[in-house]
Amino acid sequence: MTRYIGREGAPREAPQGESRSPCVPPTSFEADPLKKRRWGLFLTGVVGGTLAAVYAVATPFLMPALRRVCLPFVPATPSQVENVVRMLRCRRGPLVDIGSGDGRVVIAAAKAGFPAVGYELNPWLVYYSRYRAWREGVRDSARFYVSDLWKVTFSQYTNVVIFGVPQMMPQLEKKLELELKDDARVIACRFPFPHWTPDQVTGEGTDTVWAYDASTFRGSVRGPGTLTRSPPDGDPGR
Repeated sequence: MTRYIGREGAPREAPQGESRSPCVPPTSFEADPLKKRRWGLFLTGVVGGTLAAVYAVATPFLMPALRRVCLPFVPATPSQVENVVRMLRCRRGPLVDIGSGDGRVVIAAAKAGFPAVGYELNPWLVYYSRYRAWREGVRDSARFYVSDLWKVTFSQYTNVVIFGVPQMMPQLEKKLELELKDDARVIACRFPFPHWTPDQVTGEGTDTVWAYDASTFRGSVRGPGTLTRSPPDGDPGR
């Protein structure tokens, strides 16, 4: 039992139930460092996972800018897609879209009755294109693959669509001239090929589309100066 010293200096006994115990810090104070450490590890994991996810998603979109010939993803406008389909009228055979992006041209061609394929370097765009084809009900006739266009042979296609950039057109021109058959047609959007003479042109401004027949750019059918401009829908001259 603990004894106290009274005012007069005489010791006295502590009241029953009262005792002195050594000073023990609260449990919460002891647990704080452990909790802080756990929260620190949790936040580090969240930040690290977020950065990894952002890197995984963003890298396929940024990598084209680091290539020698940059082909960025710029979605086709409804007018561009419509003009491409117009250039495919009365044609048959398989179609390929070089750099198919989100798949809208391939899906439109599949709806028009073409077996269509899209090659795209960005895997996320390919996955999204496949989902869109499934949603639009054309997944059996619209196929998408992750591939570099320079590693693909286009000899099996009779219709080729390209949304290119000026830097790549001369090299692609040579590749297609070597690989395509005489009954093939190449449809260029946004930028024309530098040395070929188009057989047909439709659209205005950034929606302009140029159509080139392989038999023409190989010089086996037409001579220069026979360009045909396709009138818009509803024009009685069409």
